[in-house]
Amino acid sequence: MQYMKLGNSDLNISRICMGCMGFGDAKNGQHSWTLDEERSRKIIRCGLESGINFFDTAIAYQSGTSEQYVGRALRDFVKRDDVMLATKFLPRTQADIEAGITGQQHIERMINRSLENLGMDYVDLYIYHMWDYQTPLYDIMDGLDRVVRAGKARYIGISNCFAWQLAKANALAEKEGFAKFISVQGHYNLIFREEEREMTKLCAEDNIAMTPYSALASGRLSKAPGETSKRLEEDSYAKSKYDATAGQDSLIIKRVAELAKRHGASMTEVSLAWLLTKVTAPVVGATKIYHIEDAVKAVNLVLSSEELTYLEEPYVPHSLVGVMAQNTVQTAKEEHVWSIGNQKI
Repeated sequence: MQYMKLGNSDLNISRICMGCMGFGDAKNGQHSWTLDEERSRKIIRCGLESGINFFDTAIAYQSGTSEQYVGRALRDFVKRDDVMLATKFLPRTQADIEAGITGQQHIERMINRSLENLGMDYVDLYIYHMWDYQTPLYDIMDGLDRVVRAGKARYIGISNCFAWQLAKANALAEKEGFAKFISVQGHYNLIFREEEREMTKLCAEDNIAMTPYSALASGRLSKAPGETSKRLEEDSYAKSKYDATAGQDSLIIKRVAELAKRHGASMTEVSLAWLLTKVTAPVVGATKIYHIEDAVKAVNLVLSSEELTYLEEPYVPHSLVGVMAQNTVQTAKEEHVWSIGNQKI
């Protein structure tokens, strides 16, 4: 395993982050393919033994049971100071807003609940899961700063945002003396590279770590054309993100398979080896031991510049999907306001 600093922080993290969305009680979540606690613990232990020290979960995963499974396993298997743990919080609900709960109060409640689930006093990275268009940005940044000052989180990160939003948030934080976002967790992989338009450039300029999710496109970049799996068949959210572009994406996937054969490696290794040339640490979901083994091997797989170009060459622009597509709609609603005299329409 290789390690590096997470952006502008002193967190020394493994180049592979274990994504823990696949852990948790399936009865308390949206995904039928999640692992129960016993199997989750085996995956987490294997990750630790393979050198992974960076784990990512969220209060939204299986109604908090992912946090509970991860917290218990890490407490049993490793010293707290030896791992870097990230979790995420969601925006206020409409009921929260109607009840008059402020952004600051919401964040305090969320971190306290996550710490209770985890059985821990702090997290290393507390991530703003998705942009909250109904809460003033000042309240979000102030609320997160209070969490850091209280010692409940060492640093803060953001997920599912546009580059302008991240830049705006960190500019406000700098102006007010608040904690700044040191990392961004966006949708980025070999068949979805829209982050390269602006986000990668901003992160390089400001030394903000990129820790993308869907690093293997929900398994599509790890399986040869024609192969399938339970998740590929049952994950309706992943289908909504990738099925529309399956034809053009297949050209890249075939090249991944070709290079994997050439290197005597798995497709996972090749796909992640490419991504590791772009980002600090991809978030890799694991529900089987070999998922971890292949991800760890990817760290040491070196692709030539010609091979990197070969993988990238067939890519064509993609429409935004998932959470970011919703963000686009919301942004358009906010910005597309035309004024005629004093009347807004």
